[in-house]
Amino acid sequence: MLLLEMLSWPFMQRALTAGVLVSLCAALLGVPLVLKRYSMIGDGLSHVSFGALAVAAALGLTPLYFSIPVVILAAFFLLRLAGSGSRMGSDAAIAVVSASALSVGVLVISLTTGMTTDVDNYMFGSVLAMTRADVILSAAVCTAVLALYLLFYHKIFAVTFDESFARATGVRVELYNTLLSVLTALTIVLGMRMMGAMLISSLIIFPALTAMRLFRSFRGVVLCAAATAVVCFCAGLTVSFLYSTPVGATVVAADLLVFLAACGLRRLRRGA
Repeated sequence: MLLLEMLSWPFMQRALTAGVLVSLCAALLGVPLVLKRYSMIGDGLSHVSFGALAVAAALGLTPLYFSIPVVILAAFFLLRLAGSGSRMGSDAAIAVVSASALSVGVLVISLTTGMTTDVDNYMFGSVLAMTRADVILSAAVCTAVLALYLLFYHKIFAVTFDESFARATGVRVELYNTLLSVLTALTIVLGMRMMGAMLISSLIIFPALTAMRLFRSFRGVVLCAAATAVVCFCAGLTVSFLYSTPVGATVVAADLLVFLAACGLRRLRRGA
């Protein structure tokens, strides 16, 4: 009965559809990112996206279409820098880019019209912000991510665990890293509409960490992360609708509870 009432609203239909698709993308991309120790890239890219949308709002441009190429370039730069053998490690590179982009966004907002409703939605997320275009773009990105795993599963596995070996066996490591960076950037930009810049990285980190507590095989972790992300988002959205709580924070709380349950189950297994 509650589900039928929730889905009777068009904005909730859009939120559920786009949210499930974005959560699925984030979880699937999050597994190789976490295993490659690039888990905080989502946080860095969300801040880049916030800075880009602040500039877009100041210039009177469409925030979504302005943010996408900027965030893609930032993702490509971060992954290239982290894998180039530079003295600046991936964590330091992400911290520098994240802080710089966030400061640019705040400065632009303070020098123009201040915190508008649209910028506020990107910063903290809003279930009302999801549009039909967001749903279509989410479906396109989800299709691309699923195709990447279905067609190139073994290559993604090789690139995730040993780039040097993968390169030696003829795998185009740079190509697959670029695909991961582009798809991650698109997922971050789309997910910010609902989760907000402050919480979108949780969709990448929590499902992967939860699955890694329960499974040892790469395939098991990928499938478990995908299922966890979808279930937690649906649960979070339902609780948010029922108690009028922020969607992003409620989804993260659901992810946290499942993660803690997985940690407890792992300890029980070890104890047995």
